[in-house]
Amino acid sequence: MCGRFFRTEVSYEEYLAHFDLSREGEFPGTEAAYNVAPTQTAPVVRRLAGSAQAELAFARWGLVPFWWNKPLKEMKFSTFNARSETAATSRVFRSAFRHRRCLVPVSGYYEWSGPRGRKTPYAIGCRNRRWFCFGGLWERSVIDGNDLESFTILTTTPNELMAEIHSRMPVIVHPGDYVRWLDADSGDVAELCSPYPAEEMEAWKVGKAVGNVRNQGRELIAEA
Repeated sequence: MCGRFFRTEVSYEEYLAHFDLSREGEFPGTEAAYNVAPTQTAPVVRRLAGSAQAELAFARWGLVPFWWNKPLKEMKFSTFNARSETAATSRVFRSAFRHRRCLVPVSGYYEWSGPRGRKTPYAIGCRNRRWFCFGGLWERSVIDGNDLESFTILTTTPNELMAEIHSRMPVIVHPGDYVRWLDADSGDVAELCSPYPAEEMEAWKVGKAVGNVRNQGRELIAEA
């Protein structure tokens, strides 16, 4: 499960170094965000239709299926995460899994562990403290006559590090697999949904202030 993530500042030049991005239009998502929660917007990298290039775009966290045409408040099922094991057959996610995969740039995410009422928040990221990408799916729907673009983050079984904190972890895509992940012609990407190597990750305790989505700032990722 991944219900909160953070991203330190990423320059557009860094994005260009990792992706074959279109240079047209605006360049969103370069600023830092330390407490991103479901229903908020965040940058995703996706393949441009009919092109080998990708684009950086904003989308709402919490996928809205293309067939959903009722007000969002009536959507009672949770879609901010999707199980990678069942996404290809799920009515909610299968179309996006086949045709609209995306990457979600992050610097890490938060998870809570411990008994109810006394859970400890952790920040989890790569040992090199650099940004990386979750494997995600994006969708376009029409709500109240307006186009809405949204995304979900795929999850998988935990590696040895995460197993001590939670029973699930986000799918982390290796940079060498970015092109394959975004390519809709790459039908079988199940192997890319394997747990990321534990030796390349780290987790550290952070303060309880991260529990309030209104709180922002670099201090949220400081070790407690």
